[in-house]
Amino acid sequence: MEQSSTSALLQGTVLDLASDVVSALRSGDHVRAGSTLTGGGAGEGVARAAVRVLGADTLLPSVLLGVPPDPGQLAVFKDAVAAHPPRGDAAPAVVWSHWAMARALRRTGPSPDGPPADGTGAEPDARWLDGAGWQFLTHQLAVLAPLALPGEECAVTRVARGRPVDVARGFVRAVRRRDWQQAAGAGRWLTLLDGVPDTLGLEAGLDFVRLMGGSDPRVALQLEAARLMPAGVLL
Repeated sequence: MEQSSTSALLQGTVLDLASDVVSALRSGDHVRAGSTLTGGGAGEGVARAAVRVLGADTLLPSVLLGVPPDPGQLAVFKDAVAAHPPRGDAAPAVVWSHWAMARALRRTGPSPDGPPADGTGAEPDARWLDGAGWQFLTHQLAVLAPLALPGEECAVTRVARGRPVDVARGFVRAVRRRDWQQAAGAGRWLTLLDGVPDTLGLEAGLDFVRLMGGSDPRVALQLEAARLMPAGVLL
């Protein structure tokens, strides 16, 4: 019973945190992005766990809009990166998510607490995506949507750039399956890729995803990121 209650609290905190980020992206107000983490309602452990779930997108307003993060939010983010490094047997997507968080943290400026949480900052191995089927590729890219940023350069983005048609196929499949989170994540990637088929109708497709799934703040976050991509600034 206690575990179920904690899970529900975590899920609610993730949704609240995503809503904060969406509000910040729409308004440019960094304070809104940190309100869930600094309000004290979720508890320290749950707040850190929620940051781990949302990943580097927790700091997305700072990356896309160039506004400084709320100090309290940044402190929780730093704690989440430092306290939960990926285990040696962690899935590749988990390792890359942690790497993205550490990179987002470095972009906020030098840390007074020492070197980056991932040590050297070296990229993880991306060979698990070599030759991946388009369905699996789209799923993994949607999970790693925080890496979809203007001017971003890493092995995962290079894989995505080389397979725009496959990502487009994955986007269509996710829409047909009504998997709005995956569709929004794939759509975010597609806004950055050259060679996306004109027949896809990406803009209309994203509008449809917004209409059908935009009440979920995790979907709305990806759609707001996609909307801001052309004007985004990478710190």
